[in-house]
Amino acid sequence: MMDDQEKYMAEHFDLQTWKRILKIIVRDKKSLFFMLLAVVVMTCIDIGYPLLNKFALETFFSDKPDFDYVPYFIALYFAIALGMGISVWAFIRGAAKVEERTTFEIRMQAFRNLQQLSFSYFDTTPTGWVMARMTSDARRLASIISWGLVDFLWGFLLMIGILLISFFINWRLALIMTALLPIFIVIAIFYRKKILKEHREVRKINSHITASYNESFMAANTTKTLILEDDNATEFNDLAERYKRRAIRAAFFSSLFWPTILFLGYVGVAIVAYAGGKMVLNGPIGFIFTTGTLYLFIDYAIKFFDPVMVVARVLTDLQQAQASAERVISLIETPSDIIDKPEVVEKYGTIFEHKKENWEPIEGSITFENVSFKYKNTDTNVLTNFNLEIKAGEMVAFVGETGSGKSTIVNLISRFYEPTEGRILIDGKDYRDRSISWLHANLGYVLQTPQLFSTTIKENIRYGKLNATDEEVIASAKLANAHNFIMEQEKGYDTYIGEGGNKLSTGQKQLISFARAVIANPRILVLDEATSSIDTENEKTILEAMQTVLKGRTSLVVAHRLSTIVNADKIVVLRNGVVVEEGTHRELLNAKGYYFELYRNQFMQELEQKLIQDI
Repeated sequence: MMDDQEKYMAEHFDLQTWKRILKIIVRDKKSLFFMLLAVVVMTCIDIGYPLLNKFALETFFSDKPDFDYVPYFIALYFAIALGMGISVWAFIRGAAKVEERTTFEIRMQAFRNLQQLSFSYFDTTPTGWVMARMTSDARRLASIISWGLVDFLWGFLLMIGILLISFFINWRLALIMTALLPIFIVIAIFYRKKILKEHREVRKINSHITASYNESFMAANTTKTLILEDDNATEFNDLAERYKRRAIRAAFFSSLFWPTILFLGYVGVAIVAYAGGKMVLNGPIGFIFTTGTLYLFIDYAIKFFDPVMVVARVLTDLQQAQASAERVISLIETPSDIIDKPEVVEKYGTIFEHKKENWEPIEGSITFENVSFKYKNTDTNVLTNFNLEIKAGEMVAFVGETGSGKSTIVNLISRFYEPTEGRILIDGKDYRDRSISWLHANLGYVLQTPQLFSTTIKENIRYGKLNATDEEVIASAKLANAHNFIMEQEKGYDTYIGEGGNKLSTGQKQLISFARAVIANPRILVLDEATSSIDTENEKTILEAMQTVLKGRTSLVVAHRLSTIVNADKIVVLRNGVVVEEGTHRELLNAKGYYFELYRNQFMQELEQKLIQDI
């Protein structure tokens, strides 16, 4: 899956990508303006003080020296030194602010877009890939952009300024400096392609390494129980070895580029010094070429090829960062597969800016009309022409073997996905004619594996309604049958539960997730195999909580344990995305069909386990 994320990367330097990045940078216009102003001042000083030295050589060290200008010379030199110090301080401060602001903007825009993406994006995108974009790529890109912008502008302005003054003073020597530029360009183009290719591979492997780190942490228990430590270490070593080889190859081309440019630059300085020296010693008749002018051209030649090398280095850095820029922009600009229509946004608002005054109250009736659905990048339908009627306030359970479409149905109802064909109606209206936020504000969802956060019990429950009072938190906990065990904790509702709730049992975590789901009083409640990980000792507590929590709401239960749905108003039995049976628990048992077989087999398994435990 990660390789799919690399396909969008072009084989050339994409200016459009950098234009998008620049739009992020210019958000902090004030810092950017002062940074660039400081660079312009510093460039003017760099161009000006060799002219001052030329004046000093020709005025104070000529055959007839004139020392009347010494005080002015000292004052001007002092002003230049002060101006250089202030401008350096200003551009360093400005570049640092631009860097931090750019990092902030990249991460905020990427995170904001992640909140809007549908489940299909997370189905096909590894966590490690996203983490690498949000951390290392964002920081690297901001650093290269901010400091590279300073260096590039300084180098470019210095080159132009030196060339203009040089041609004005002596066009012959200026031509020598200019003649080397095409050679620099050819070399830069050659190395650019090599460096860009290698660094793309480096960043690609780095994404695999980040994903491997993440999976190792998340699957530590599985690794140890299956004794896979050595295999994992070997696999990671192979990845690290590939990374090392590619990184060394990239460093090899980068290391050749700089010395080549450096060598050519000083060849240019030597040629200028040689030609200028001949002009000083035996220039043409009527042509005066002083030692001061020779000094000026040697100084300018050094200064000219130095910014050429700086600009070349910046271009190299940008080439190396091209892959990072492409990935970051991809993360920021990836469109969601599920979006509201413009007219819906106009009336109901966006995910981030709600217009709750236009949100209609929801009753909770749900209708599937000839719904077909297949997951992204697949060819097989999970559901085909699926029809179902759910009345408001009903408890409807979905049962069937793995892959029968149970979770797909509740995810479609929740609009985590949308039908490939057909319609889903809520209260008689296509739910795509109302906003995603409207639906999700009326939806509670309890997962098979509850996702808790590394904070207190109170804050985990309040996550379902961020502005909930302490009284509302306690009330929802009592409704979910969680209050008693919470009060047995050392600090009650203020107890920290550890990373992912690892200080609590599975049953306790599930009760907290129940409380979190109902604190906002949703009209539709989804339980996606919420009891499948619960031991039989805690099942009674969970069932009691379910009976209380589900009362008066439209409830959709994906069931693994059939004993938890015997009181459902309707049980929908699925097989390969098709409804094979439908009715109450008693009706389906009397029919002695597929549901009867499922229930009997599960009952016998549970009875057998109980007998073994008793023995």
